[in-house]
Amino acid sequence: MAELWSNESIVTNTQSNSKPGAPQEFLRELAACWRALPDKVLFFTMLAAWVALFHFLGNSALGHTKTRSLFGWLEYVYSSSADDEHGRLVPFVVLWLFWWKRKELLAVEKSSWWPALGLVGLGLASLVLATAIHQTQIAAVGFFAGLYGLTGLVWGRRWLGASFFPFFVFGFCVPLAGVLEPVTSPLRILATWLTVGVARVAGVDVIREGSQIYDAGRTYLYDVAPACSGIRSIVSLVAVTTIYGFVQLRSPGRRAAMIASALPLALLGNVARLTTVILTAELFGQEAGAWIEQKLGTVTFVAAVGGVFLLGRWLQKKENATT
Repeated sequence: MAELWSNESIVTNTQSNSKPGAPQEFLRELAACWRALPDKVLFFTMLAAWVALFHFLGNSALGHTKTRSLFGWLEYVYSSSADDEHGRLVPFVVLWLFWWKRKELLAVEKSSWWPALGLVGLGLASLVLATAIHQTQIAAVGFFAGLYGLTGLVWGRRWLGASFFPFFVFGFCVPLAGVLEPVTSPLRILATWLTVGVARVAGVDVIREGSQIYDAGRTYLYDVAPACSGIRSIVSLVAVTTIYGFVQLRSPGRRAAMIASALPLALLGNVARLTTVILTAELFGQEAGAWIEQKLGTVTFVAAVGGVFLLGRWLQKKENATT
């Protein structure tokens, strides 16, 4: 009886030890996906040539950085602009989206589709235009458009349809702080106006002049600088709401509502931060307010992301209730 129990124990232990863990299971499935993907050599050869083209000729705007590489320029912008640093994370999000859609992508019929050369041509035209007018953002758009076209050229029209959304998310790699600068000023004024209104309701007498806020005695000055306009939170939240909407929701209307929520959520978070800075300075001095200003930016963004998920859960419940 003891011998039987021992043998059963050995069998059980062997079975449990042979069961693959999560990393092994992931690697196994990744290898299976790789084997199922046709024409890999052709695609990756063209990809290497495409990357090399934009590495050696992708940046003609040499005023700030001397590199000719589009990717070197992107890294420079991400390092020097807090409004664009989220671009570093986007490729990892895109890889996750491709993994999330792997079954659909592998299931589509794959064959060469020559009209996709139009997208590659658009990418080349974008590079020529960017070189002519020294706007590297256009070259970045051209790189991703051409990359999308290469996948369609090798794997076909149905692949392009199934992979459109992950490639669309690549757009958030393109630095937009300079392009959105005309939007920054109105956002600063709106954030200032709302903050003054909330502060007065809270009993703090403040004076607004443009994007500047003074206390009643004009002792303290709160300047809502371009960095405080909320544009950084808006761009990041648009990315978050777009991804959440397309992954979790099916209705186009609810997806649009999800994406549209980025602006009010970012604005509310920014106003809450500015109001907290003013109230803290009034109660404990301007140094305390400055400390809050430095520490609270991340907290308010996290709170805004929390609002995104709460709204998303509510929209999901509404969607499930109608199906």
